[in-house]
Amino acid sequence: MTRPLRLWVSILLVCVLLALSPAAAVSLSPGSSFSGAASIANGDPVYIHGIATGHPQNGLQVWLFGNNYMKISTVSTNADNSYEYELKPADTRALAPGQYYVLIQHPMMNGQFDIYYNAATGEVVNRQLGTGMSIFQLTGSGSLQTPAGANALMQAISSQNIDDTFAATSFIINPSTAFIDPVGTHAVGEQFTITGSTNLAVGDNLLVEVTSSSFKPTSKSQSAEFSGASGVVKVQPGSGVLNRWSFPVDASTFKPDEYIVKVSGITIDVTGSTLFSIVEKLPVTTAIPAPVVKELTTAPVTTTISETTPLSTTTKAALPITVLIGAIGLAIIAAIVRKK
Repeated sequence: MTRPLRLWVSILLVCVLLALSPAAAVSLSPGSSFSGAASIANGDPVYIHGIATGHPQNGLQVWLFGNNYMKISTVSTNADNSYEYELKPADTRALAPGQYYVLIQHPMMNGQFDIYYNAATGEVVNRQLGTGMSIFQLTGSGSLQTPAGANALMQAISSQNIDDTFAATSFIINPSTAFIDPVGTHAVGEQFTITGSTNLAVGDNLLVEVTSSSFKPTSKSQSAEFSGASGVVKVQPGSGVLNRWSFPVDASTFKPDEYIVKVSGITIDVTGSTLFSIVEKLPVTTAIPAPVVKELTTAPVTTTISETTPLSTTTKAALPITVLIGAIGLAIIAAIVRKK
């Protein structure tokens, strides 16, 4: 191979490598990838982050699709090729429940987004087709709804005459929820833990309040004795879709009464409540012992039968009838003689 030919091959390889540089995998925090959408509560932030090589001067374009919802933003890359896009609590608080799709678009070699959104017309345009050709209507009359819009955009960016590339992910917005596990009945002086579950993110704060159901504002002349507890707890990781929270209770100062447990979000609008009772002391249950069955032990009886000595049977002979009749006759004769 001649030297000029080697030079051209090297240049070609470099171009191929540059053209194949992807926007890299996108991960969702908290959550998983496009195939398993994460569940996010209204009011919790969403962080979309990944690696994008090439340090594009215009950054990356972020497309967010939802049911009757669309948002386009740009995010810059850091010195280590990483990037992060955040949906703030105020953003997710305003989102309607449902699934949302996110596409991260990388401009690649030419440094410009060949597929872009024309806000004036509501169209998605292919910059490489002449002066710009409309591909589909994203907003306005006749627009494609999610997920059709997301699918059409992915097909457009994947077109052969487009050098842009993308990575995708999704998440689900659910209404904020907070549940309290059954508390049961407890006694004055007992220490126990109230637990529950929530779809809020790990690290979110919850206010837990335990108050007597008979507690109410009183006048100055009345006793204002308060029985209850309150505190702030953090959401901990759960084993399933929901996360967990717990609140320890010391009932040494509680009075026998019915109590209300209320859990509410500090920064997120969510509440849950339930009732339980505190009694003077728990009833003592006496267990009835199970009847004891004694086993009767009997010494085994061993019978030895000699094979050489036959068994003998003795039968008493019956008293002859004639003897009985004779005895009766003699008794009658003796009686007659005495009378004479």
